[in-house]
Amino acid sequence: MLIDHYHTVRQHSLRLAAPLSDEDCGAQSMPDASPVKWHLAHTTWFFETFILESMEEGFAPFHPAFRVLFNSYYNGVGEKHPRAQRGLLTRPGMAQVRAYRANVDARIARLLAGELAREARERLTMLLALGLEHEQQHQELLLTDVKHLLAQSALFPAYWEGTFAPAQQLALPTAWLAFDGGLAQIGHAGDGFCFDNELPRHPQYVAPFELATALVTNGEFLAFIEAGGYRTAHLWLAEGWDWVRSQQLQCPLYWQVDDAGHWQEFTLSGLQPLDPALPATHLSLFEADAYAHWAGARLPTEGEWELAAQGVEVEVGRLHPAAGTPGAGLRQMFGHCWQWTSSSYAPYPGYRTAPGALGEYNGKFMLNQYVLRGSSCATPAGHARASYRNFFPAGARWQFSGIRLARQVE
Repeated sequence: MLIDHYHTVRQHSLRLAAPLSDEDCGAQSMPDASPVKWHLAHTTWFFETFILESMEEGFAPFHPAFRVLFNSYYNGVGEKHPRAQRGLLTRPGMAQVRAYRANVDARIARLLAGELAREARERLTMLLALGLEHEQQHQELLLTDVKHLLAQSALFPAYWEGTFAPAQQLALPTAWLAFDGGLAQIGHAGDGFCFDNELPRHPQYVAPFELATALVTNGEFLAFIEAGGYRTAHLWLAEGWDWVRSQQLQCPLYWQVDDAGHWQEFTLSGLQPLDPALPATHLSLFEADAYAHWAGARLPTEGEWELAAQGVEVEVGRLHPAAGTPGAGLRQMFGHCWQWTSSSYAPYPGYRTAPGALGEYNGKFMLNQYVLRGSSCATPAGHARASYRNFFPAGARWQFSGIRLARQVE
């Protein structure tokens, strides 16, 4: 039942926040990240603003100021609290945010249980589906934002007190899988949920290509570093080279060398020895593209990636990317790292934005972003599919983003 799915998704957000203190939940480590408390409140704001405000009889907001405090980027709704200042919101506290969630959840349940005309019921179902997918997006952001926050402390605190078992085998050598290409159908197909940026499904010509069967590993990326990759200008896009030099970067985000000269990696389980067999992650498009040039390959287009992903099993995340397992076919397509493509985030042919404020969900961001495909170890179960189009600026590194190489068939 829809109400059961609603409660399952909503409770998962609270479970993700459970290991954290109230202080953890209120802090913001950078403008691109948001406090856990804000994620929990904003996802609730979505249901209150886009469903209850228009469909609940005698609607009254839980708190009038929340309409501004927890609006993210919907100009059609009204004023917004500045994104970079979300960490300054000491009030409301976590207890009031939890009360806000409980209040809205109860009102949504009453609305679902009540009598509605057919068109109103269909609209409610559509909006709930969108709201739940939206909340799952924020569940992933919650984990990546928390990781960035905890990494700012010299204590290197763990979000999860368990440990990630080291890979049981050496990293597999890079292997390639060939695809004939041709006229492929790209975009979402079927009756299941998709975001509007996955539509309309359309034909796209893809030249014959090869795709690496596994993600680039820490060991492989370390070889790039030791070969002077961060100091070799010709490997980098011009903007990427300026980015590396201005930030004086020498390695991926969350990597560091200990006093004994050993590489370590900060994870959601704290600081760990760098495992060479695990996928390299938290890489920008600039780093991914530079590595691909160094390796004599390139990044795939999103059309290539989607064509190759048809029929590939979707894996569920595990809080850190895992090593590839032996076997034929493509591995680590889902549930490990989002994979950068060389494709700019742009509308598909025939794309139309939805009317009203909900039309701001995706379309207005189709500029100066690049598409990532697959899903990551932080992506919640049931949220990944081959047609999903994630997108970030070229310099973004705090998401679980990695590298899958491609090359032309000669």
